[in-house]
Amino acid sequence: MLIDSDIYKMELSIFFDPLQEDQFKSHSDGSLFGSNIKTFTSTFPDLEKISVALIGLTEDRGTKTNKGVALAVTEIRKKLYALKKGTVKLQTADLGNLRNGETLEDTYSRIKEVCELLMQMDILPVFIGGSQDLTFGQFLSYENTGKVISMLNVDAFIDMSGNREDQSKHHIHRVLVHQPNILFNYSHLGYQTYLNDQEVVNVLEKLHFETYRVGRIRESIEDMEPVVREADLISFDLTAIKQADAPGNKNSQPFGLTAEEACTLCWYAGLSTKLTSIGFYEFNPEEDVKGQTAGVVATMIWYFVEGYYNRKPDFDFQSDEYAKYIVTMKNNPQRIVFYKHKFTEKWWMEVPFPIEKSKYARVSVIPCSYSDYEIATKGELPTRWITTHAKLI
Repeated sequence: MLIDSDIYKMELSIFFDPLQEDQFKSHSDGSLFGSNIKTFTSTFPDLEKISVALIGLTEDRGTKTNKGVALAVTEIRKKLYALKKGTVKLQTADLGNLRNGETLEDTYSRIKEVCELLMQMDILPVFIGGSQDLTFGQFLSYENTGKVISMLNVDAFIDMSGNREDQSKHHIHRVLVHQPNILFNYSHLGYQTYLNDQEVVNVLEKLHFETYRVGRIRESIEDMEPVVREADLISFDLTAIKQADAPGNKNSQPFGLTAEEACTLCWYAGLSTKLTSIGFYEFNPEEDVKGQTAGVVATMIWYFVEGYYNRKPDFDFQSDEYAKYIVTMKNNPQRIVFYKHKFTEKWWMEVPFPIEKSKYARVSVIPCSYSDYEIATKGELPTRWITTHAKLI
C-alpha cells in the first residue's frame, strides 16, 4: 500500500453514505456476487486486500435531458448483487454512495479526490450512476500522476456542445481544453453520424484522435480491443446502447451497440492492465422496462470485474512470452516492429518518438491488432501508427 491504512480509511469514509444493512446482500447464498464483496454498511470496509472499488453516484445536476439518473445505482446494485460471482475470488468492495457536493463543481472535486486516493492505493474505482459529465471529475484525478493519459469514451453523441447549462452535453469540450493538458489520446467509440455535427468529428480527427462509428465497430469488434487497451480511463454512456436493449435512458436511440457488444467492450476493459478507472453513466430507472437496462449495466460491470481478475502482465516485450516481428517498409519508417503475446495473442507496435519528448516514452510501444500487422506487410502504414506518430512529433 502507498499510504497508511488508518489515513486512507479516515479520508475516504467521510465522502460516503453507507448502504442499508441487508438491502442488497443475500447472506444465504454464498455463490452470489453480492455475498462475495465487502460493503459499507455499519462500518467502512477494510481495503487492505481490495483491488476494485464500486462507487455509487447520485448526482444529476449536470443533465437537463435525463433527469432521474440519480436513482440509477440502487437498481443496478440489486441486479449486480444477484448475479453469480464468476470463476475467480473477488477482492472487491462497495464503498456506498458518494455524497454530492454543495455545487456540481464540488461533486467533480470529490470524485477527483476519491479517485486519486484510490489509484494511489492501487485500487481501481468503478463509478456507477449519475450523468456522464461526472467523467470530468474522473478525468481530473489524473492531474497529479505526472504523466499524460489516454481516455476512451463510449457514447452515441460527442458531447462538445457550447451549451454550458447542460454539462452532460459539454463535458468532453472541457476535457479537451483543460489546462494543464494531460491528455495524450482521446478515442470515441459508438458515435452515430446522423446524431453528430460532422465539424466536431473533423476537429477530433485534426487533433489525431480516434473516432469509430457503430457500423465500424460492428464490422469487427475484435479490432476495438487495442483501442480499449490503450485507455487509462473509460467513460461509458448508456446512450451508446440501442433502445431495444437498454430503454432506461431518456436519450436512448433506436440504433446503437447491442448489449452483447457492450459487454464485450467491458470484458476487454477489464483485461487491460493499463486501465485504472471506469465509469458507467446515464442509466435512468424511470425509463426502464422490467429492470432490463439495470440488468444490462449490472452484466457489463460483471464482465468488467471478471476481466479484471483475469488480467495478465504486459509490457515485458523482451521475454520469451512474446514473438517479435519486423516488417520492412519502402520509405520512412524503414521498418515497423511488432510484438505478439504467445498466450493472449495480443499485438503491440513500436512508434518512434523524439528524444526530447521522453515523457511520452510509455506510449512508444502501443496496442494494435493483427490487422495493423497485415496492413504493414502490404507496405502501408497502419492508421494507428500514423495518428500516434503525429501526436509525438
